[in-house]
Amino acid sequence: MRLDTSTWEEVDAYLGHSDGVIVPVGSTEQHGPLGIIGTDAICAQAVADGAGELAQALVLPTIAYTPAPFNMAFAGTISVTVPTFRLVLHDILHSLSAHGFRRVFFLNGHGANLEPLRAEARDHPGLAIAIRSWWEFPEVQARRRAGAGQAVARLHRRSCRRQARPRRGASQAVSGWPRGLPFRARPARTRRGPARPCEPRLRRRIPTTWCMSAGKRHRSQAA
Repeated sequence: MRLDTSTWEEVDAYLGHSDGVIVPVGSTEQHGPLGIIGTDAICAQAVADGAGELAQALVLPTIAYTPAPFNMAFAGTISVTVPTFRLVLHDILHSLSAHGFRRVFFLNGHGANLEPLRAEARDHPGLAIAIRSWWEFPEVQARRRAGAGQAVARLHRRSCRRQARPRRGASQAVSGWPRGLPFRARPARTRRGPARPCEPRLRRRIPTTWCMSAGKRHRSQAA
């Protein structure tokens, strides 16, 4: 059950039988030349959604803007200061408590979130707060030990992204970027003379007979 897709009456009914909630926490930061910027947030949300289905628990939208100052040299990273992050956490916990939630499980996806989360948990003794990073679970650790450590962890992250996000090919095609060159803009095209009726790159999709007939019409019109 997702908070952002529920009505207030559905949440009120949920509180009638449960006072627990799952809060995924990620980041918006670079993950190398192949990793997407939303990796931590997407993985945290995917794991939290799965846990929510198993436990029949309410799941909040991911807190995606968190401290990541060490990655500000990379374009696209958005970092907030620790005090700002803690203020956001404080207000979220205050709101949950006001509505009657008493148990909060933070599902973490970004290492730099841990200390602020723990500090904020200490400041809310009236709530039962648990904090766990998704890679700390025994099943994940067993897979990491059975594989090549960090390489296996990267595979787990890619798996989370694939399950929670569509493939990038469609978005690249819509934006006009050529496949296979995700980090370089399409070079400008220049023409000399009249435009050709059938581009070579289109012949993969248009039958050859159409190209030939179009070429004949073009030559007859030019003459």
